[in-house]
Amino acid sequence: MKNKDIKLNSVSASILTLGMGWFPKNPGGLERYIYELTHQLAAHEDQVELCGVGLPIDAKNTHIKLTNLADPDSKISSRLWSIRNNFQKTRLSKPDAINLHFALYSFPILDILPKGIPVTFNFHGPWASESQEEVVNKKFSIWLKKQLIEQSTYNRCDRFIVLSKAFGQILHQQYQIPWQKIHIIPGGVDIDHFRNNLSRQEARIKLGWPTNQPILFTSRRLVHRMGIDKLLQAIATIKSGIPDIWLAIAGRGHIQALLQQQARELGLENNVKFLGFLPENDLPLAYQAADLTVMPSQSFEGFGLAILESLACGTPVLCTPVGGMPEILQGFSPELITETITVESIADKLAQIMLGKLPLPSREECRNYTIKHYDWTNIAQQVRQVLLA
Repeated sequence: MKNKDIKLNSVSASILTLGMGWFPKNPGGLERYIYELTHQLAAHEDQVELCGVGLPIDAKNTHIKLTNLADPDSKISSRLWSIRNNFQKTRLSKPDAINLHFALYSFPILDILPKGIPVTFNFHGPWASESQEEVVNKKFSIWLKKQLIEQSTYNRCDRFIVLSKAFGQILHQQYQIPWQKIHIIPGGVDIDHFRNNLSRQEARIKLGWPTNQPILFTSRRLVHRMGIDKLLQAIATIKSGIPDIWLAIAGRGHIQALLQQQARELGLENNVKFLGFLPENDLPLAYQAADLTVMPSQSFEGFGLAILESLACGTPVLCTPVGGMPEILQGFSPELITETITVESIADKLAQIMLGKLPLPSREECRNYTIKHYDWTNIAQQVRQVLLA
């Protein structure tokens, strides 16, 4: 117990993190989470080394040591060998804690991790199950991903962090991880970047968006489980009563062409705008420009960082009852959680909101809620306590 107290109360600790790509070059939720967490820990004067794939060699304005282990465009076999080889070559000293975030890239180094150092795995989702649902990459069978890579990695770890009770349940039930090893710590939001500093009109003018129409916004990877197809159908359903409704969709993904075709077939050419990749500095503008952010996920939504980003910008969020998303809104605006994941349920809530039948929380209430519960400064310290326990 004495050693634990020394670690937690010390001015700094050495923390080794293994992630994936580099944010914002790779604009995913996992990459953003790792980026924010490591920068918060470094700001606390911890010595943080981030290992990953495709990390910049000359990143400026960062107090984090970056160690690139492989080329993200190389063949998977070459990439995994490079991860192992380069990790081994770059080990100079033992850290105080090891923090892993992605099973595939953790797997090649499990047996060469420093002995006697606690290993914490941040479980961001069931990789094999997500892959099975999208059926994008068949290089690894689902069995191989889950039983060999994921399970072997988790068996090597001492403790786990999940962003929600929902993903804690998956980790416990599907991978047989005991609850006593699982710590639930929500994600955080950078409240200085995601701000409520412009009126909706000002934000719309800056983006070149319509200034006199009700606007919905969603920022999603364009893959099946995100439910954008259901959202488009819901817009088509309520369009007769709200003909000027306008939906802005930010993000890229392998079903983008299918979604664009669907929008045309539904007659939504004037109601839907596919923005593609939205630059990081424009994201807070987009949230502030919208009347409502919509998260129509159909499965495997472990948390929903976009909900926090939107709320921090003062814009309320409508979400489906999937994964950890309801855990964010339940204590704030539970009426903005749809009854089910169906088109009908999404359309019903949207119509109530857009027609003024369902009151929305104010911009100040949205932002204050995130500041109180999800400020990264506080979240990072909760994570740090688990890493160094």
